[in-house]
Amino acid sequence: MAPKENGPRAATLTDVARRAGVSIATASKALNNRDDVAFTTRQRVLQAAEALSFTPNAMAKGLLAGRTGTVGLLTSDLEGRFMIPILMGAEDAFGAGQVNVFLCDARGDAIREKHHLRALLSRRVDGIIVVGRQTDPRPSLGQEIPVPVVYAYAPSDDPSDLSLTPDNYSGGRLAIEHLVACGRTRIAHITGDPTYAAAQDRIAGARSGLQAAGLELVGEPMFSEWTEHWGRDAAAILLQRHPDVDAIFCGSDQIARGVLDTARELGRKVPADLAVIGYDNWEVLSTNSRPELTSIDANLQQLGRQAAQRVFDAIDGVDIGEGTHHLPVRLVIRGSTIPRR
Repeated sequence: MAPKENGPRAATLTDVARRAGVSIATASKALNNRDDVAFTTRQRVLQAAEALSFTPNAMAKGLLAGRTGTVGLLTSDLEGRFMIPILMGAEDAFGAGQVNVFLCDARGDAIREKHHLRALLSRRVDGIIVVGRQTDPRPSLGQEIPVPVVYAYAPSDDPSDLSLTPDNYSGGRLAIEHLVACGRTRIAHITGDPTYAAAQDRIAGARSGLQAAGLELVGEPMFSEWTEHWGRDAAAILLQRHPDVDAIFCGSDQIARGVLDTARELGRKVPADLAVIGYDNWEVLSTNSRPELTSIDANLQQLGRQAAQRVFDAIDGVDIGEGTHHLPVRLVIRGSTIPRR
């Protein structure tokens, strides 16, 4: 016979969320009187908590009382283009004037990063977002950090950490699916440094999309730098070897801009003769190209918002999970891939 319980089990936040018909994160926000919860939702959660005689545990109360309203953003990409939209998204989630963000640039130096980490912890930040400059795994800060840590763009190499990164595999497949839908069948690929995880993930996704369409890449993927100069040179070589190519999937917008230059010099009309698609949707490049450049957008602002939201949830006592989560990317169609009539 099973032993008798000493008494009824105390209600948990999960019980409150289930009774109110909301997520655990929403229930936590409502109970903590956060502004980003609708009035009717908050009332429903409070009623559920009262009905269940729910009382937040002492640790959660202590966390709430001890907040400083500051979050650290530790990056190695202050001069790059990936950190800025992630920071913008995080600030959107934090809310103007509600949370102060301390921005620290480690410049890819491990010693400098440790110094900044100590400085952030000495300021008693409530949480930390770590932003990398590429999607290759980076060393974890460790499991002894006393505040929540979320890794954005560059995932942690420790599966116990929570990491959010763009789904480059799906991005590569999405690019090919679009080109095929535009009627292209002779598709080549020019990309950057082959040691980058992003380059390999995009190629894998592209091959998957081609296989599904019963196609193969024209020639082998062309690797080198993430630059317009490489895009120009690679396109010249490619179009000389394979003049019947009707589409080029580029691993970055810089490369795609170079491809457009060479296509123009060789008299190839884009998109009538040759469709070109880039990656990153760097608007200063894509919208100033002629024609404007179709590109895969990594949704970096949304990634930043989600990273900030996960930090909020962790501060509220919600289990935010672990492992690497690949967030959706999207296709932005412009004039460089207008479908054939």
